[in-house]
Amino acid sequence: LFNAHHVPTCSHSRSLITAMFQDEASEAEGFPSCWRQEKSTVAASAQTSEVITYDAEAQTMEKETVAVQTDEEPEKPFKLVVDNSKELREFLLRVEPMVSAALERNLESHAFDGYEVHWEERTTAVSCLHTLTEESLNYEFQCTGLAWNCSGSVLAVSYGRYDHQDWCSHKSLLCTWNLDRRGLDCSRADTSIDVSSCLMCVAFHPNLPALIAGGTFNGEVCVWNVGAESDPLQSSSGFTELGHKEPISKVSWTQDGNSSSGSGRKNRFHLLSLGTDGKVLLWEHSSERRQLRLVKGFRLLAESIPRSVRISKARGEAVIGGTCLSFSHEDKNLFVVGSENGSVLKCSLLAHTVASVDENTAEAAFRSPITFAFQPHQGPVYCTACSPFHRNLFLTCGTDATARIYSLLDTCPILLMEPGVGYLFSVCWSPSRPLVFAVGTGDGHVLIYDLKSSHIKPSVSLEASLEGPIYTTEFNSKRHQLLASGDASGVVKVWRLSTELVTQVGNEKDQLHTLAQETMSTATL
Repeated sequence: LFNAHHVPTCSHSRSLITAMFQDEASEAEGFPSCWRQEKSTVAASAQTSEVITYDAEAQTMEKETVAVQTDEEPEKPFKLVVDNSKELREFLLRVEPMVSAALERNLESHAFDGYEVHWEERTTAVSCLHTLTEESLNYEFQCTGLAWNCSGSVLAVSYGRYDHQDWCSHKSLLCTWNLDRRGLDCSRADTSIDVSSCLMCVAFHPNLPALIAGGTFNGEVCVWNVGAESDPLQSSSGFTELGHKEPISKVSWTQDGNSSSGSGRKNRFHLLSLGTDGKVLLWEHSSERRQLRLVKGFRLLAESIPRSVRISKARGEAVIGGTCLSFSHEDKNLFVVGSENGSVLKCSLLAHTVASVDENTAEAAFRSPITFAFQPHQGPVYCTACSPFHRNLFLTCGTDATARIYSLLDTCPILLMEPGVGYLFSVCWSPSRPLVFAVGTGDGHVLIYDLKSSHIKPSVSLEASLEGPIYTTEFNSKRHQLLASGDASGVVKVWRLSTELVTQVGNEKDQLHTLAQETMSTATL
């Protein structure tokens, strides 16, 4: 039998193991670091002294404006001092020979030939000074003409339309802006005159800054005084049997040919009008009369043009419609006419050739002004401009996309420029530089040529319009740095030219004369 008392139990085994393995706990030991130093810290607090503040109210003082005016001082009369002293007499006798000798040397000197003093600030680029619009027109009319008055401060703009299909029924405006006026309003003209039909051209009087002439689409020539407050219209041609029957394309003031015969006629001017009906009419204006008086009449006929330069389709009795004219700056009776059929004609107010019209009509006394004809353009001529520095040279441009320089002594052009920008509508010479001129293009640019630099490429191209062609350009003859341009939407821009385009370098008159002689010689060969 198995004795259970002799089998060891589990509890007894655990007690034996516990007696063999027991947990021991001992205190931790440490040792100081050899390289780290212990940092000591101290806690402290600080506080600023109390800031004392005060609240107070303040108010500005009342001010008053008072106008004062100084008393007008009486003008002191000029009084010439009489000095017959011996000292003054001896001084004059001593210096007179030296001053006279210096003046005589100056008369023979050419050191300052072609030099002009310019008081304006020097500029290196062309900039747009003003953009002028008449807001009442709502961009529905085109700029048909520009003119500066004789003082150079006022710019006149004629508004009309070129797209008529019949008799004109529009009501247009003649507007002027005074660029010297303080507070210039570029969107509203200083003076605005209502016109019964489209106004196609304008021209300021050469001596009277407020007197301006214009021609309408319906054939009426008018003269206004823009300084008058009540009734600015001074005189007009009306619609007479001898007057224009078609649109007037150009008006120009010309000095009376008999002005040298008497002092009373010294500053007397007549008004010349050119129409698409082929008539060239000379009018006398008088502030005492409301009606312009017809002085002389001319008719442009194809029979007056030599067959060698006559447009092939033009018959002898055909009337030539005039589109533009320009007077010579030396011979006040000589002018150049451009026409609808491309003819370029030299004309004279002294011509006596009778125009072959019906003797039973009132126009039987009309003469033919044509004295010479030049090689024609291949399309209508839109603008002519005689050079202010050379008696024989003039510019033309037209729908054949060419700008030409002619000499009055030769039928063929001496220079031909083709900028390649479509129709050319306007040309004008610089009043200060003989070799510079501007061209208005059909793509909205104003091209400025400097013949001293290039005969082919323009020196400056200005983006003057985004709305259509530049129909007219005009230099300011008094303020040479200003150039105006007008476009198809009726927007006028006034440009300030760079000093280089305004100031002569050397004697450019001689250079222009040499250029004309060389090109004419080459053409002859």
